[in-house]
Amino acid sequence: MKYLFTLLFLLTASMASAQRTIIESLQTQRPGEGIVNIHQDAYVASLIGLRYVNNAATSNKTLKARGFRVQVYAGNNSRVARNEATAVANKVKQEFPDMPVYTYFQPPRWLCRIGDFKSIEEAHVAMRKLKESGEFKEVAIVREQINIPIE
Repeated sequence: MKYLFTLLFLLTASMASAQRTIIESLQTQRPGEGIVNIHQDAYVASLIGLRYVNNAATSNKTLKARGFRVQVYAGNNSRVARNEATAVANKVKQEFPDMPVYTYFQPPRWLCRIGDFKSIEEAHVAMRKLKESGEFKEVAIVREQINIPIE
């Protein structure tokens, strides 16, 4: 049992440095060690590294994961900045009703960010659409925890 905990600790430490999943780490062949074969559905493998969040307030279930959003507004901590962030959010909702919009206070500023993009490429496409509309000038891609809806 002691060896199992040591093995899991070493695998977790090596996985963090190499950004691999535990499945990939377990299946890596090393000289002088045994071979581990894991048989599972591809969907299960895709969920590794994601965190399930049970949102009791709504019936929608989401996964929290690292991803990207497009920032369309960043102000200071005043009431005016809050109103501007809300106005920008409403404008985004009118222009792009299918994109999720998040307006919140992250000290010391009010932010308005859109989307839940798994890759930077997806975020870049959305950023170009926002710029092409002519309504949003200062947009930037930011790395953030995103919501992935599951059914």
